[in-house]
Amino acid sequence: MASIRRPVQFNPAAGSWTIDSSPAIEDERLVDRFHGQFPHGPTRLVRLDQVARELGVKDVYLKDESTRFGLPSFKILGASWGTFRALVRRLDLALDADLDVVKNALAAQPIPLYAATEGNHGRAVARMGSLLSVAAEIHVPASMHASTIRLLEEEGAKVVVNAGTYDDAMDTAREAVAANGGLLVQDYSFDDYTEIPAWIVEGYMTMLREVDNQLGGAAANLVISPVGVGSFAQAVVSHYKRQGSKTAVMAVEPDTAACFYKSLRAKQLIPVQTYATIMAGLNCSTVSPFAWPLLKSGVDASLTVSDYEAYQASQYLKSQGILAGPCGAAPLAALRRLTESDKASLRLGHDSVVVLICTEGTRDYDVPTDVSIDDPVALTQALVRIDSSNPALGSVPGPGETKIARYISSWLEHRDIETHWIEPTKGRPSVVGVVRGSGGGKSLMFNGHIDTVTTLGYDDDPLGGEIKDGKLYGRGAADMKCGIAAAMSTLAATKSENLRGDVIFTGVADEEATSIGTEQVLAAGWRADGAIVNEPSNEEITHAHKGFVWLEIDIHGLASHGSMATVGIDAITRAGYFLVELDKYSDNLAKGWDDPLQAPSVHASIIKGGEEESSYPALCTVIVERRTIEGETAKSVRQEFQNMLHDLTKTVKDFTFDLRVTFERPPFNIEPGHPFAALVGDVASQVLGRKAKFERAPYWTDCALLANTGIPVLLWGPRGDGLHAKEEWAEVASIERVTEGLTMIARKFCA
Repeated sequence: MASIRRPVQFNPAAGSWTIDSSPAIEDERLVDRFHGQFPHGPTRLVRLDQVARELGVKDVYLKDESTRFGLPSFKILGASWGTFRALVRRLDLALDADLDVVKNALAAQPIPLYAATEGNHGRAVARMGSLLSVAAEIHVPASMHASTIRLLEEEGAKVVVNAGTYDDAMDTAREAVAANGGLLVQDYSFDDYTEIPAWIVEGYMTMLREVDNQLGGAAANLVISPVGVGSFAQAVVSHYKRQGSKTAVMAVEPDTAACFYKSLRAKQLIPVQTYATIMAGLNCSTVSPFAWPLLKSGVDASLTVSDYEAYQASQYLKSQGILAGPCGAAPLAALRRLTESDKASLRLGHDSVVVLICTEGTRDYDVPTDVSIDDPVALTQALVRIDSSNPALGSVPGPGETKIARYISSWLEHRDIETHWIEPTKGRPSVVGVVRGSGGGKSLMFNGHIDTVTTLGYDDDPLGGEIKDGKLYGRGAADMKCGIAAAMSTLAATKSENLRGDVIFTGVADEEATSIGTEQVLAAGWRADGAIVNEPSNEEITHAHKGFVWLEIDIHGLASHGSMATVGIDAITRAGYFLVELDKYSDNLAKGWDDPLQAPSVHASIIKGGEEESSYPALCTVIVERRTIEGETAKSVRQEFQNMLHDLTKTVKDFTFDLRVTFERPPFNIEPGHPFAALVGDVASQVLGRKAKFERAPYWTDCALLANTGIPVLLWGPRGDGLHAKEEWAEVASIERVTEGLTMIARKFCA
């Protein structure tokens, strides 16, 4: 378990709160009678004696909704009643009408059904469409698992995959109803759309009456319910917060979709940024406005769990013969994370009875990675095992940063660290995590790239993360997942430091190509009073490095048949004159430098020209990289090339050209005597047990982009080797030392 995680949020006022009104008995009987038409009857209530012993309570029961009416979820209870109520009103039928009566009426007056879903709600609506022989159109988010889409289609539904989130899918479902007519069956209220969500809540309450009957008169002391948009939790509160009831209600959500938790903490309904979760049915950014008033008043405690905890809980339930999906297992995960203090706050003791609502059966999903890892070495292993190779590199494009960004976001949210997802370029996300200070202190940014070069050509397993002889191996182990892990561990550690200044982590995309990640983080407004880029520096401090300029030179000829020597002008041979001058230029740049690695330099990277053997080439393009030092700019470099090429027009017959700068990055430099550099140097010396060295580097890093905005920045990271090579490693002890050093720097700089 993580040493720091999002705490349980208690709502003491809920203990004495009761709902103003309850459904009339006759209304409840109508709902029960309606549900009695479906097959299979009530679902089972299962005793979990081992869990009760672990928790130290009398009984723990689990309401198993994995086989409700032949579907793997409770959702059919609400969707069926909500659909039925809306249809009988449109068709002017009685509330006690049988399904066959409704079906026959629809044959003469078809009303198509629409819904948005993360899975089970849409399948329930689709099942109602099938039972009533009407069309069903289900809108789903882009993240929907392919197997879930297939199940919806097997119910006979038309599935519309939205390019965005669940909220976007709801919008398109509403638009489809407005354009085509039909009935929207949604458990989320908006504007004047409140009746169907209310009927859906009524439908859910059938399950809770079953629980009462199955308990045989015993009262539950605590009921744990999942929360998505809040409709089912609203049913739980409505049922258990009646006059005279002493039952406490606890809500559970994914770490990465804590819309109710964060609204309860803010004491107002707020939308939240959500991230991918295997608890797909709970991946909601906003609680339903219809449910919110009851939930904020009637929920006694709110907490969140990780995907991995939900997965572990589902595996345990499987061992007990219960096939629960992640949403269904979330209440057990919530129960297991309670501390003794939490249990005392909920007044749980040896005589207590706890009921877990298992809302769904098993389904396909990718097994998640544990986010409770605190140790920076183990965290490096977890990061290495996620393929984040850059899609712009390699003969086979890599998958990019999305998967690792999701893991980092989940890791941060698990610890209740403020998290921001930055993705102006689709599929290339960066993640920002912030531990806010109390105010008045300096802010510190840790920066690192979450992409790697290609895994192709790597010996052994590039995603292995094995440790041998004190070295951790895998693609990106050194460059730079060890530095990312050190920064993340430091960020989490600062939560308990009570610092005055903010500590910021920026995990950025695309540094291995064109560094769009750091650019986009800066464009989003993130700044700090000091920054450290945690690239692998072998524990030496890089205070300066070169920049670079990429140029393309088109040298023109005149196309002609190879036999027409008096007509054709050979662009490739004329490019040869330029290459000779480029070589001289390179020699001149190196003159006067004791260390050639620190000198400005130039080389030809790519030459392209010609179409076929029997023709004079009309064009030869030479791509050049010019490494720059402080004081040189893209403008000054371009002028040097312009002068060189212009001189060739005077000495080489028919020499014509076009010149353009295609990309550039500035150099950077901060003097070792700068106060921030001096502080970092002192701390590094302390943790290394020797005087830390300040060095200049020949390569380029994102330090330059940070420095260009006025942020004092240094590069300092663990020892490692094999960057971009067939075997890459990071030193385990060095990861630990750098993490210790970063934590000390934050403590001193942000105090």
